[in-house]
Amino acid sequence: MNTEKLIAVLHKIAEKIETEKEYLTELDNVIGDGDHGINLARGFKEVEQKLEALAGKEPADVLKSVGMTLVSTVGGASGPLYGTGFMKAGGALKGKSEIGVADFLDAFRQAIDGVKMRGKSEKGEKTMLDAMIPALEAMQAQWEQEQDAAAVFLAGVEAARKGVEYTKTIAATKGRASYLGERSIGHQDPGATSFTMLLEVVAKAL
Repeated sequence: MNTEKLIAVLHKIAEKIETEKEYLTELDNVIGDGDHGINLARGFKEVEQKLEALAGKEPADVLKSVGMTLVSTVGGASGPLYGTGFMKAGGALKGKSEIGVADFLDAFRQAIDGVKMRGKSEKGEKTMLDAMIPALEAMQAQWEQEQDAAAVFLAGVEAARKGVEYTKTIAATKGRASYLGERSIGHQDPGATSFTMLLEVVAKAL
């Protein structure tokens, strides 16, 4: 994936979030602040407006710009979390004009580390990490087994979807949802859901 392809994918992500913003906000109404979809859509709309100016930059610079834009425009927890993830991914790709699968996996790992650090969270706490971490593990395993990009991304999407289902079975211990305790069981995490949507867009585009 080069910068041109990356920018096209980011446009698709923005479209997907805009389409799904009401659904994501409904999910967040139940266990959060009720603004996840609306905030994320606003952030990616700002991202879209900056993409044209990034056309000649390296992928790392594009991702860092996306991250900074999300941090500055998305309210609640999702802006800092997604923003940090994109910035960390960008840092992992510095100096690369093309992103291969191995590069993507490395950037994805760095993004997860950034989300963990920013959110002071781990897998099993009903957050976006419950989709992100299984997705990375599945993609890494698939890549080691068979170096086929399509198979790698399909494995990641399937694992992320299972991660979203898993969040329905556990109580939240982070963020606003943690106030509900056991009452958060039965509801899927909005952040895990939006991340899975992002990965689905990337998989389809590639």
